[in-house]
Amino acid sequence: MAARGPAVIRINAIWLAGEPLDMRAGTDTVLAWVVKMFGTARPHHAYLFVNKSGTRMKVLVYDGLGIWLAARRLNRGRFVWTEGAPIATVALNAKQLQALVTALPWKTLATDQAIAVV
Repeated sequence: MAARGPAVIRINAIWLAGEPLDMRAGTDTVLAWVVKMFGTARPHHAYLFVNKSGTRMKVLVYDGLGIWLAARRLNRGRFVWTEGAPIATVALNAKQLQALVTALPWKTLATDQAIAVV
């Protein structure tokens, strides 16, 4: 078995934007949204956006040297996103992110991985 090296992209914090994003947006536009909604794009932070229908997601990561932009589209179902406040920003942990990108109810996982909502 081969040894695992360091991750290509280090992510120290994950932020979820409550306001939907037009998925036609490119890197510069998404970066402008990050600065508008979060105040700044911090190194090693991931910023997640969803479209209005909840079927597409974009993730912007600033690694300290450059910008990474990734997209994910669901063939069935919708991403479980924030509800209520349209301009809310939510911090997620790695387990919550893993649940979110697979369209599972991430809100049930508290930051210490304890179930907090049923």
